[in-house]
Amino acid sequence: MALHPKIAEVTDRIRARSEGPRRTYLDTMARAAATGPRRSHLTCGNQAHAYAAMEGQKDALVADTAPNIGIITAYNDMLSAHQPFESYPAQIKAAAIAFGATAQVAGGVPAMCDGVTQGQTGMELSLFSRDVIALAAAVGLSHNTYDAAIHLGVCDKIVPGLVMAAATFGYIPAIFVPAGPMTSGLPNDEKARVRQRFATGDASRAELMAAEMASYHGPGTCTFYGTANSNQMLMEFMGLHLPGASFVNPNTPLRDALTVAATERAAQITALGNEYTPVSDILDERAFVNGLVGLMATGGSTNLVIHLPAMARAAGIILDLQDFADLSAITPLMAKVYPNGLADVNHFHAAGGLGYMIGELLNAGLLHDDVKTVAGDGLDLYTQEPRLDGGRITYVKGSGVSHNDRILRPASDPFLHHGGLQQLQGNLGRGVMKTSAVAEERHIVEAPARIFHDQDAVKAAFKAGEFTTDTIIVVRFQGPQSNGMPELHSLTPTLSVLQDRGLKVALVTDGRMSGASGKVPSAIHVCPEAAAGGPIARIQDGDIIRLDAVAGTIDVLGVDLDSRTVATADLSGNGTGVGRELFAMFRRTVGQATEGAGVAV
Repeated sequence: MALHPKIAEVTDRIRARSEGPRRTYLDTMARAAATGPRRSHLTCGNQAHAYAAMEGQKDALVADTAPNIGIITAYNDMLSAHQPFESYPAQIKAAAIAFGATAQVAGGVPAMCDGVTQGQTGMELSLFSRDVIALAAAVGLSHNTYDAAIHLGVCDKIVPGLVMAAATFGYIPAIFVPAGPMTSGLPNDEKARVRQRFATGDASRAELMAAEMASYHGPGTCTFYGTANSNQMLMEFMGLHLPGASFVNPNTPLRDALTVAATERAAQITALGNEYTPVSDILDERAFVNGLVGLMATGGSTNLVIHLPAMARAAGIILDLQDFADLSAITPLMAKVYPNGLADVNHFHAAGGLGYMIGELLNAGLLHDDVKTVAGDGLDLYTQEPRLDGGRITYVKGSGVSHNDRILRPASDPFLHHGGLQQLQGNLGRGVMKTSAVAEERHIVEAPARIFHDQDAVKAAFKAGEFTTDTIIVVRFQGPQSNGMPELHSLTPTLSVLQDRGLKVALVTDGRMSGASGKVPSAIHVCPEAAAGGPIARIQDGDIIRLDAVAGTIDVLGVDLDSRTVATADLSGNGTGVGRELFAMFRRTVGQATEGAGVAV
C-alpha cells in the first residue's frame, strides 16, 4: 500500500524542521562510530579496572573480538513492573557467554512508581525523574567499554529517559527488553467504581483497599493501558523491542526466551559483526512518526505527548503538537483497552495485539515500513509472532485477524476514524485533550470557571458540596516550573462523580493527568504555564471558558485577558520536603511542556 499522503507530509515537515539539529547529531554519531570499538581506546589501566571482577572472561574482553554488552537496569522490587528484572542480568550474562559475547551491568537508574506517589508530594519529582534516568544511564555508558546496550525498563518516565540516553549514545546499538504485564486481576472498571463509591463515602477504606489489592496483585506492569504499557507499544512501533516482546507475562518460558533472544541479537548488531545497527540509524523521523501513529491507533497515554518530543530532541529531531494533531486526525482508533474500553492489555494481546495492528496500519499506508529496527530492516518484521521451539525463539507469520472485535478492530472498520488526541489552541494558549475515552456529547463544555491552585483544594470543595452547577475546574500552578508538573489523576474519581450526577464538568490545567485518565474532558499541559505568566494565570472565578475538542479550541469568552493582572501563588512550599530541595535547578531551567519539559535536552 502506498504511503498515506498525510503521513508523508508530516514526515517531510519534521525532517525539514529538524534539518540543522539532526545533521549535527548524525555527524556527532558518525565521528564516534568511526573510531571503532570503544574498548580499544582505553589504556591498559582503564581496562584492568573495568575487567577486574570478570573472572573467566578477561581474555575475551582484552582481545576486543567478542562483543561486550552493557546492561542498564531500572530494577527495584517495590515497583511491580520492574521486580522481574532482578533475574535478568544473570540471564543476559549467561546468554551472552553462550553466544560468544560478554555482558556487564553498566549501571542502575531510578524507577519510581507513579501509582505509589499519585496525589502525594513525591509525584512532584516524577516528571523530572525522566531526565535523571537519562543522566544516570549516560554515566553508566560513559565508561566506553560496551559494544551494545540492553536497557531494562518499563514504566512511565523510565523508558523515555532510557531512550534519551540510548539516543545520546546512538553510535552503539541498543535493545530494550521489557518485563511484561501482570496477569489479569480485578477488572479495571470495577476498581474505578469502588474508587468513585469511596469518593462519595459509599465505600469503606477496607473495601477500597481490597479492590486496589485485587487489581494490583503481582509482578508485572499494571494491566490498564496507561503510560507504562503505551511505552511498550512505542518500543515495538519504533523498532527497539524484538517483535512481539511487549505483552508477554513475567516469569514464563516465552518471556525468558525473549530475553535470551534479545541478548543474542544485541551481540549480532554491534560494529564487530556484519549487521551493525546503531541506535542513530533506528531513531529517525520515520520511527517517530510510526510511534505517533501507534499512540493514536491504540488510544495511548497523554504523557507521551510530553515524552516523545524530549526523546526526539535527544536524536536531533523536533516534534510539534501539530504533528500529533495531524496524525491523530487520520489514524483510526483500532483498540479498546481500559480506560478506553473494558479490556486489559492481556485481553488485547490475546486478541492479536501489536502485531495485528502493525500489519493493518502498514496495509493502510499509515506506517513507514522502510525503517531500520533491532530485528532487521522493515517494520513488517513486527507483524510476526514469537514462538518457542526447543526453548528458543522462532518467528511465525501472524494470523492477520482480530480474535475479538470488541477489543481490536481492523483499520478499515475501527472504533473511531481518528486517534482520539486533540490539540487545543486559543486565548488560553496551547494544550491537549484525550477524547478517545470521553463520550462525544462531552467533547464541548462551556461553563463558568472555578479556580484552584492545588488538587487538595478541589477535593475539599467537593466534600463541602460546593459543585452544584456546570463547572470548568481550573487547577493552575501545576506546570514544570511550579512544582514539577505532577499528575492530577487523584482528581478523576471526584470529577467522575460530578459528571455522573448530570453536571457538565471539565478540567483545565497546566499540569498532567495520568495515562489512565478516562471519561472526564480534560485540557491538560496548557502552555505557557501559570508560573511563566501564561494566560491561565489571568483567569478569574466565574469567567466563561469554552473547551471545544471538536474545533480544537480553548478560550475564555468575552474577556480581554491581556488587560488582567497575572495571578501569583505562594510556591515556597514546593521547594522542600521529600527531596524537592535537590530539584530546584530543574524547576528553574525546565522547558515548556509543548517542547518536552526537558532539562537535559
